[in-house]
Amino acid sequence: MTRVVGVKFRNVGKIYYFDPKDLELETGSHVIVETSRGVEYGYVAFAPKEVEDEGVVLPLKEILRLATEEDDAREQKNRKKEKEAYQICQKKIQEHGLDMKLIHVEYTFDNNKVLFYFTAEGRIDFRQLVKDLAAVFKTRIELRQIGVRDETKILGGIGICGRELCCHTYLSDFAPVSIKMAKEQNLSLNQTKISGCCGRLMCCLKNEQETYKELNKKLPNVGDIVNTPDGLMGTVHSVNVLRQLVKVIVEVDDEKEIQEFRADELKFHSRKKKIKITEQEMKELKALEDK
Repeated sequence: MTRVVGVKFRNVGKIYYFDPKDLELETGSHVIVETSRGVEYGYVAFAPKEVEDEGVVLPLKEILRLATEEDDAREQKNRKKEKEAYQICQKKIQEHGLDMKLIHVEYTFDNNKVLFYFTAEGRIDFRQLVKDLAAVFKTRIELRQIGVRDETKILGGIGICGRELCCHTYLSDFAPVSIKMAKEQNLSLNQTKISGCCGRLMCCLKNEQETYKELNKKLPNVGDIVNTPDGLMGTVHSVNVLRQLVKVIVEVDDEKEIQEFRADELKFHSRKKKIKITEQEMKELKALEDK
């Protein structure tokens, strides 16, 4: 077991392990640490605890110290400088006529580097832009091209549920999401219903995937032949996954009618749920999948 403390550097992002040494650290405390980017200002995501050795990459970097009032003031000053740097970079981009969208600017705590995050359709030749920015800021400049999901994660927003976006509030990593998940959850494959602000499939489709996968195992497929409690044979018309209800077309007195049963009342051969996605659906929704 290894004793570690979890540190974050932004409100949303990965939690990194550090050696807490003998410092008394509480959740929410601000700390100064040494990282691959240099000295950074972060906050304690969780207090020191023991974790399995397999989950730790050794050697761990140490917490340098608890942040002082001077450190807090410097961090606030950096945030103001980022806003100014954003305006300057935006102007330089226009001067060079570059087809790129500036998203965010970030100063390292020690001002050793300024990072500019941007999105673009393809590759951008920004060598001259870097030279101009270096001449203005007199420090190392790094331009990073990010995807639309990362853009939304940084900027934030409100989802169709009326709440702040998951990626901006608590998700540290993006989980793979596929159209198959939406289909398995019986969602309408309507782009406006299953895509988020980033234009990709909603991350929350992953949240209930395991539940739907387990519930679908207990249901027959649409079109399957089942035996009802009355001893009749019928064809599955539709299923309600969450309520575990099945509508079956049965023949009564030479007339066909639809009857509803609980899944556990029916007799059928349990098999893997069929998820069919037509070529037309794939063609319309292909752009939503983040490859």
